[in-house]
Amino acid sequence: MFRTMSLLRALIGTARRVRHTPRLAAGLPPDDDVLLDAPDARLAPALVAAALADPEPAAKLLATTRDAADWEDRDRYVRRLSTFAYSRDGWLRHWLAAAPHDPDALLVTAQLAVRRAWESPARAERLRELGPLIEAATEAAPRDPVPWRLALDHARGTHARHTEFEALWEQAVRRAPHHYGCHVAALKYLSAQWYGSHPECFDFAEQAAEDALPGSLVQALPVRAAFAQLLAGPGHGVAADRVDAAADRALALSAEFPAGDPWPAEVRNLLVHVLVGRSRPHDALAEFTRIGTHATSFPWTLLAEDPLNAFLEARTTTVREVARRTRLRAGRPGRASAEGKPDRADGEGSPGHYA
Repeated sequence: MFRTMSLLRALIGTARRVRHTPRLAAGLPPDDDVLLDAPDARLAPALVAAALADPEPAAKLLATTRDAADWEDRDRYVRRLSTFAYSRDGWLRHWLAAAPHDPDALLVTAQLAVRRAWESPARAERLRELGPLIEAATEAAPRDPVPWRLALDHARGTHARHTEFEALWEQAVRRAPHHYGCHVAALKYLSAQWYGSHPECFDFAEQAAEDALPGSLVQALPVRAAFAQLLAGPGHGVAADRVDAAADRALALSAEFPAGDPWPAEVRNLLVHVLVGRSRPHDALAEFTRIGTHATSFPWTLLAEDPLNAFLEARTTTVREVARRTRLRAGRPGRASAEGKPDRADGEGSPGHYA
């Protein structure tokens, strides 16, 4: 009897996938249209010029963000420019040689140096050597919190004590109390992988989200804690409902931004992975729709060697799973059953990955 029921469920699930998958997939951009870390309209010209060894557009872009105290975009652009310089740094060396005290050139140079040091087998030693470079970046732009975010990352890698880290954190939040990058740096320090625990990580993230400004990406900080929890696996001291609450908070934040908006793209990419991990395919599909063509390296680089392919595979799996859970006669994704919940052919819905 059990084998017959299992076969029946498998046949029904297959029929549902065959019927609904094409319709669900049609609501998403084609695979070939999805880009990894596509630059926005402000960053793209700077990257094109950098490819031609011209640092001037990058210099103007970062100077604009600094003058306008646009710290979130500034942080994002510094990271992206340093990533570009990781493999093609001639334009950056030219910029620094022409303006050795330029705060923006110093900041990108420090970001690049920290990344290279992190990848070294002698990471802590290499990072300690960069102390003067990071200090120069903080002094060159006294109002800027981004060098202090870099200082927080540097402190984590050099095994700074809690008191040292707290002193740096105070400097960072004094300049920008709600800066997302600095909060992420603190969250990493408090993670179980480094100097804290999953409960400490969640406590910090949830409190920061409560204190965050409307529309701030800091509201999504708990979903980063949830991601760390899912990577660690079950049995690490954080209840499943806390992970789901983090996902719900991030869903609410994501809904405040237009679909296809590049600004919350990284948060949305992180969120879909958490939703997949919690077996919430209907929510994940809605979030893939909001992401549109904007796949991001994080978190997929932590999960696979080919991050874009990992994103597309997760999206395909989500579509198939929603199709499998949708009744044959349903006319739209996620149609509710008589009980008001998405129909489930085989009682699924427990936490865990589906693949």
